[in-house]
Amino acid sequence: MTEGPAINGLEASGSPLPVLYSFRRCPYAMRARLALTVSQQDCALREVVLRDKPVEMLELSPKGTVPVLHLPDGQVLEQSLDIMRWTLARHDPEGWLSPESGSVAEMEALIDECDGTFKHHLDRYNYSVRYGPATDPLYHRGEGVVFLGRLNERLKEHAQLFGARPSLADFAIFPFVRQFANTGRDWFDAQDLKPLQAWLDLILTSDLFVTIMRKL
Repeated sequence: MTEGPAINGLEASGSPLPVLYSFRRCPYAMRARLALTVSQQDCALREVVLRDKPVEMLELSPKGTVPVLHLPDGQVLEQSLDIMRWTLARHDPEGWLSPESGSVAEMEALIDECDGTFKHHLDRYNYSVRYGPATDPLYHRGEGVVFLGRLNERLKEHAQLFGARPSLADFAIFPFVRQFANTGRDWFDAQDLKPLQAWLDLILTSDLFVTIMRKL
């Protein structure tokens, strides 16, 4: 992935590059950058200032959230999972779309649970003030741990969520587990979630994650 204008926005062949609008700390944007990087897809990367979103991004995607991938043919991908699937369908050198254990349907179902129930509780744990004084962050922390416990049980069987090697599920779910952990790191580290904690630390220290988190 190329930072900034990216060779005037062109590949070495002279063809236009896809343009990715991203925000470094956004979990959804992390997903997109992880998949684009592992699939070796060059992009012109535009780091967005959320308080001053670029007009061109809003014209492409009025929802105003990242990531947004603008393809050279004019197609616009506005959802992180769509970006992951698009780039991995073109080139999937580590087999993220082919889980070693379990089925693609099971992998997609686990991601859906992360994006639905778990994300609901994560938001109310991490940003409780946004939801009013009746929101109890500790209640939502406890509900979020139910999902983390299920991940932990899977990781007792093998190093990654669907086998010994990573899959789409690991890197689609990881950014949200990271966000949950960072909301109260001392508390998280004290929980009886050793396989999950080891899995999280393995990704956090990986070359792939370090690469996609470089500051621009």
